Amino acid sequence: MGKNVGGIDRIIRIVSGALLVAWAAVLGGPIWAWIGIVPLATGALGFCPIYTLINMSTCSRCKSDDK
Repeated sequence: MGKNVGGIDRIIRIVSGALLVAWAAVLGGPIWAWIGIVPLATGALGFCPIYTLINMSTCSRCKSDDK
């Protein structure tokens, strides 16, 4: 399981995921806001299973490591 989520993509995932989880947990947002756990986890791990399925990577350094 190699990394396939790059820098800016990771930052966007972590920030948006954290905001959604905080909205659900702290501010009593809707139940669907807990979906923020998914982008938060994929950003933190640097791996997205969907990217693997569609053979995509936003990690430029990781692309050069595969060759």
